[in-house]
Amino acid sequence: MRGIFKGLKYTIKEFSQKSVTYDYPNEGLQLPDRFRGIQKFHPEKCIVCNQCANICPTDCIKLSGKKHPDPEKKGKVIDTYTINFEICILCDLCTEVCPTEAIVMTNNFELAEYSRDELYKDLEWLNANDKNIRKENKA
Repeated sequence: MRGIFKGLKYTIKEFSQKSVTYDYPNEGLQLPDRFRGIQKFHPEKCIVCNQCANICPTDCIKLSGKKHPDPEKKGKVIDTYTINFEICILCDLCTEVCPTEAIVMTNNFELAEYSRDELYKDLEWLNANDKNIRKENKA
C-alpha cells in the first residue's frame, strides 16, 4: 500500500513540472546557428565555376551555364542548377568551397514530400528558400 502512495506522489509532482516537449507544427524548434539545413542559392552571385558540383561526395548537384549574353562581359551565367535532396547529406562542403558565397546553408530542415520526384529542387525553388538563413555561413 505504501508503494502506491509513493508512486502517486511522484506522479502528482511530475504534473506540476514544465513540459519538455514542443508543439512542433505550431511552435518552431530553436536550432543552433551552425545547424546544417537546406541550401539557399543566389543565382546572381554564381560564376558557374562547378566547384560545388565537383566537391559534392554524393554527386547530387548538377549545374550548367551559358556564355554571357552581353559580348563585352566575360564569363558565364547560370542556366540550370538542381540538387537531388534524396541523396544529399547536407555536408556543407558546397558552401565552404563556393568563392562567391552563391550557395549558403539555412536552418530550414523540413523536406517531407509525398513523392521522391519532388525532392529534386531546381534553381527557382532554391532561390526562394529564404526561411531561416544562417547568420554566419563562413567561419
